[in-house]
Amino acid sequence: GDILGDYLRTDGVWILTRNKQFYKTNNEKECAEKCEAERNFNCRAFLFTRKKLQCLTLAENAKMTVTFNSTDAVLYEKKIYLVQCKKGIGKDYRGMEAKTRRGIPCQKWAEKTPHNPNYTPEKHPNAGLDENYCRNPDGDESGPWCYTTDPATRYDYCNIPECEGQCMQCNGEDYHGEVSRTESGLECQRWDAQEPHMHGFTLKHFPEKDLKMNYCRNPDGELRPWCFTTSPTKRWEYCNIPHCTTHPSVSGLGSQCLSGKGEDYRGRIATTELGNACQHWNTQFPHRHGWIPDRYPCKGLEENYCRNPDGEKRPWCYTVNSSVRWEYCAIPHCDGTEQGIAGMSEVPVQVPLSEECYRGKGQSYRGTASITVSGKKCQAWNSMFPHRHEKTPDRFPNADLRDNYCRNPDGDNSPWCFTTDPSMTWEYCNLKRCDDHTQE
Repeated sequence: GDILGDYLRTDGVWILTRNKQFYKTNNEKECAEKCEAERNFNCRAFLFTRKKLQCLTLAENAKMTVTFNSTDAVLYEKKIYLVQCKKGIGKDYRGMEAKTRRGIPCQKWAEKTPHNPNYTPEKHPNAGLDENYCRNPDGDESGPWCYTTDPATRYDYCNIPECEGQCMQCNGEDYHGEVSRTESGLECQRWDAQEPHMHGFTLKHFPEKDLKMNYCRNPDGELRPWCFTTSPTKRWEYCNIPHCTTHPSVSGLGSQCLSGKGEDYRGRIATTELGNACQHWNTQFPHRHGWIPDRYPCKGLEENYCRNPDGEKRPWCYTVNSSVRWEYCAIPHCDGTEQGIAGMSEVPVQVPLSEECYRGKGQSYRGTASITVSGKKCQAWNSMFPHRHEKTPDRFPNADLRDNYCRNPDGDNSPWCFTTDPSMTWEYCNLKRCDDHTQE
């Protein structure tokens, strides 16, 4: 792969460093090659200036020293030195923990007192034995260790956390790691800030989504974790978080009956409660949609089985009937009660709603229609899934943004809504304009 893929890029930043070497290079890639080949010190990062085509290889990175703004500079930091957790036994750990699990400071690997070491930087040049940082040069099953500065204790293990939070399962909805830069290297905006981008993703509205600091998260069922950026010209961007090598346990996930909203239902019912056969999730006919199984690996979108990938009231599916886009499915409750057509009382019946109408542009419309002109379901106004937006009940208190009913909070041509289809952000609603003789 590209050599720059091993580095985290940050534009417009310079770092104060003691150990550095100057080189003349034509581009960032050549500068990265100088860093890889550096023999004067352990190269953890490099700076490249576009105007002067100057390359500086550095022994320090932004975690170790002070940073300040410099418009022409680009900082590239080796990712391996930014990770402060270990994978497995931590043979590749290159973090900066320098004390044992009992709190005793580590002895420098290059020193011979108080202990004469078997593992030294000279004997093991590729083991990262710099300073007095915890390392695992011998592949010890108990993880990174160091010689200690206590004459009575030759060596001890270090308390390095596992990297589980640094990778993501599925679409990263449960990711709780501390990555706080986007895939292009932009710093994330704090979730509790409204500058440079105003948004509705606050801890108050999403208390269970762990919106801490400026860490990448996936609170709204996106393809993967993301964040708002600190760049005024880029509202948001995905973060580059690797998939975990281990997969979540399947046991307990596959419920064969309906509990709650049925998001964990993995049964094989494939007809709607009105008797329509379900369309296969991996096809786009007769209805085009965004719920593609490959994109949402943990939503159980197999065959044409009824599922609830979007937090609907209960499992549903697209139908093979070209005139009926989707319908709910009748799934037996886990407590044994039958849930058939009678269960439709909780769903607004759509037939009389098609006769509702609106006056003018429909800003005064307060009906309960919740279907768009192409038959898509409306997204609830207080939800940010599958589409993020700023048309929230808090921001438009007089617009009656209840449930997922069609409304016109912003003076558009007629009532509309965000849709529950990931591939269609919004659409006008399936409503007629009232004629002058109809009382609203």
